[in-house]
Amino acid sequence: MTTPSRDISRLLDIMKQLRTPGTGCPWDLEQTFATIAPYTIEEAYEVADAIARNDLVDLCDELGDLLLQVVFHARIAEERNAFSFGDVVEAITRKMIRRHPHVFPDDAGYIAPSDVKGTWERIKAEEKAERAARKPMRETPASGLLADIKAGQPALTRAMALQRKASTVGFDWNDPRAVLDKIREEADEIEAALDRGDRSEIASETGDLMFALVNLARHVDADPETALRATNAKFERRFAHIEHALAAKGRSLEDASLAEMDALWNEAKQKETR
Repeated sequence: MTTPSRDISRLLDIMKQLRTPGTGCPWDLEQTFATIAPYTIEEAYEVADAIARNDLVDLCDELGDLLLQVVFHARIAEERNAFSFGDVVEAITRKMIRRHPHVFPDDAGYIAPSDVKGTWERIKAEEKAERAARKPMRETPASGLLADIKAGQPALTRAMALQRKASTVGFDWNDPRAVLDKIREEADEIEAALDRGDRSEIASETGDLMFALVNLARHVDADPETALRATNAKFERRFAHIEHALAAKGRSLEDASLAEMDALWNEAKQKETR
């Protein structure tokens, strides 16, 4: 059967076929949780991008891509006898019912009062304690101030969350200019690492610089993810100007020197400024 379907079971069957040794897809067969994880994150960003563009046709397509990631992970888990897609669905339905006692009655028909925020936070705390109790002692999260900051967030978002949490106990700068000083300090440390030629140290210091930049964004009330997205779009516009300007002269990027491309970049920048 090669026809598409609106039934989720068809998607599960397709993934099972793709992962069947001997007859499945070689690429799909060699994938693991770890190799698929970056695609899962990428697809979540594609969903967010479609929403930002208010492109509902694209959103439908991107949600399908994201659903495929869930199915892919569930299939790998089922092959390891860990859990199945059905277990994933059961877990989330149980969680949503439990978190909304003001909507779903219990076995006795009782519906809780609608203090939604308080109930939500209390139930989430209970679920967190239950998850911690199920884990081996060595895997149990620390109980410190930062323990409830989710590890699976994008790095920029998590850096912001860590900094905000630390600031609640006064571990913070009072002035954005102090953060700028920290940024300069981190840049100097990168330069020193470059002089030593230590790749590992360079990467570590670069991470420190990025963390400091997130801190600056937080202090000036700018979301770092949104700011970087805007800069990405700006880079694309200006680079497209370089390509179009060269093409108008019958030339390609490969034919141009860095000085020429830089001049066209500045031209695009000046046009945007005007």
